[in-house]
Amino acid sequence: MNLDLSFKLNFTMSLAKEAGEILMYHYGNLKNIRQKSRVDLVSEADLASEKLIVEKIQSQFPTHDIMTEEQDFKSKGSDWTWVIDPLDGTTNYVHSLPIFAVSIGLKYKSETVIGVVYNPAVDAMYHAVIDKGAFRNGDEIHVSKTKKLGDSFLVTGFAYDHNDEWELSFDLFRDIYRKSQGIRRLGAAALDLCFVAQGRFDGFFEINLFPWDITAGDLILREAGGFTSGWKGENLPASGKKVLATNGIIQDEILDIFQNEKYTLFTNY
Repeated sequence: MNLDLSFKLNFTMSLAKEAGEILMYHYGNLKNIRQKSRVDLVSEADLASEKLIVEKIQSQFPTHDIMTEEQDFKSKGSDWTWVIDPLDGTTNYVHSLPIFAVSIGLKYKSETVIGVVYNPAVDAMYHAVIDKGAFRNGDEIHVSKTKKLGDSFLVTGFAYDHNDEWELSFDLFRDIYRKSQGIRRLGAAALDLCFVAQGRFDGFFEINLFPWDITAGDLILREAGGFTSGWKGENLPASGKKVLATNGIIQDEILDIFQNEKYTLFTNY
């Protein structure tokens, strides 16, 4: 793909940094927290971060489309789409747990070409441009070289909706946990993907995510040498419905577990 993305990358990284400053301004000092459901929260920090990001994109790129968590924008028919999570890990943030991030991905047509994930609590900036590698604070990162699921350290998450899939996900958790060295649940999918990208974890799996949860982190992980897919081994669904992301080496071992007959609820669609 022959696109000059240097200006757009610098713009995106600067934007993520500014949004991160807003999050840190409100961090530990929230006054308004709204429950979209009992466990799905939104705060004034989410909304202020999103407002900044959207306004700056609309000012700089007025013809581009925008997809974001808290607002529904009408498509302009652009080849360019910004996919934004102004605060990934809101529950962590609300409870002053410093595992949260701003996530901004840019798609050209159907392909993600820029991914930026910024955790302002530790000043960690992850970024990737298509075919240019992945970086954390300017240093190139790579996935782990762990060869077996039995030696792997994984990360996962659980959906907000407490339905049949949610119940079954705990059985799956046990099956994978007993075959690995451990699984953690951090509560911020964008960072989970970045942590696999830099080799902290060997793999990540989760159901019922959304495009803004995965778009930027997916590119960062793939540019770090990793592999992402759905739970049948198909291309990663852009919707985030089923996500498996690994160093690429242990991908098939986890996919084999997903194919167990008792998990057809997950893999039949």
